[in-house]
Amino acid sequence: MSSSGKTIAVLGTLDSKGEEHAFVADLIREKGHTPLLIDVGTGGEPTVSPDIDRFEVAAAGGVDLKTLIERQDRGECVSAMSEAAPLLVGKLAAEGKINGIISLGGGGGTALGSGAMRGLPVGFPKVMVSTLASGNTAHYVGSKDITMIPSIVDVAGLNRISKTIFTRAAGAICGMVESEVQSSGDERPLIAASMFGNTTECVDAARAILEEAGYEVLVFHATGTGGKTMETLIEDGMVEGVLDITTTEWADELVGGTLSAGPTRLEAAGKAGVPAIVTPGCLDMANFGARETVPDQFDGRNFYIHNPQVTLMRTTPEECAELGKILAEKVNAYSGPVSVLLPTKAISIISAEGQSFYDPDADMALFQAIKENLSEDVELIEMDAEINDPEFSQACAEALLKHLKR
Repeated sequence: MSSSGKTIAVLGTLDSKGEEHAFVADLIREKGHTPLLIDVGTGGEPTVSPDIDRFEVAAAGGVDLKTLIERQDRGECVSAMSEAAPLLVGKLAAEGKINGIISLGGGGGTALGSGAMRGLPVGFPKVMVSTLASGNTAHYVGSKDITMIPSIVDVAGLNRISKTIFTRAAGAICGMVESEVQSSGDERPLIAASMFGNTTECVDAARAILEEAGYEVLVFHATGTGGKTMETLIEDGMVEGVLDITTTEWADELVGGTLSAGPTRLEAAGKAGVPAIVTPGCLDMANFGARETVPDQFDGRNFYIHNPQVTLMRTTPEECAELGKILAEKVNAYSGPVSVLLPTKAISIISAEGQSFYDPDADMALFQAIKENLSEDVELIEMDAEINDPEFSQACAEALLKHLKR
């Protein structure tokens, strides 16, 4: 191995996919790196000798795998390994014992491999070769930077196609660990911000103020995945503050739109205790696909065709009242300094007077629910402004700066 060689975890079910993972391990070794074979299988004996066996993996999660195997409940065994594997590889990465990870699999192997990868930080090299990589991979990738490569043929032995794919995948993970990330020299503390097209002006103006004050602002598009990713980075302790201008993903979560970030959206900042400002940006809209794909149950609602692929639906006063209650209850749980700012003239471009989603009754229901349910300990700032007005942007930035300087 060269002096610059790295250690790459090769994780898989070595009872059924041992030959394939050993092939990749040999390719990694040929590139001057050290493969670390990790067995997460729970069936028969591994067909190749692992460096970390299944019992050591299970022990990392406090699991007595021997007892589970004796019960012959495959689902129980796989579930236990799914919980233990992320803990093991996370510990190895934190201790600097691995520099990258690769896995190969079908349905079960992809769930195990990608699950382990989701336990690793953003930026850590991750490659998953999968029979499922050409479909919807959202539940495998989650909010992490997992590179998924379609296996083309099943991960079932070695042939001219699989050897080609596995060779390219091995080259990919080796290239990743060999690539040194150049420091930008920018050591400014980070702030996470949520943005939509309808709140771009507000976020851009607030960002300029925050950057002038010495912060770097990371902007996340509030499309479900964007919100989840932002929450993940907050949980990982990467940011000093949160500019949560665009909480629209909660509208999709409530009504069943396509851009939900899940029920834990708006929780990470509170748990991390980082300073935050929260506004009800774009809670006037839920997102769907093309107009003909909107479920029949919403017939008669107020729609706005954003583009041929995106249809927006105006939230009702009843939905807005529920959204206001949810937002307030989430913010009440924050352990760090937080302010809620309400732009009472419009919470998006198209909810302003004269625009398609102008509905003062719905907005009033939203604001009233926030005020009725928000703790008295949380600073509430109401402004007679639209969300993209310069004075509102400035107020958001200044409120966050005040908290950051405490």
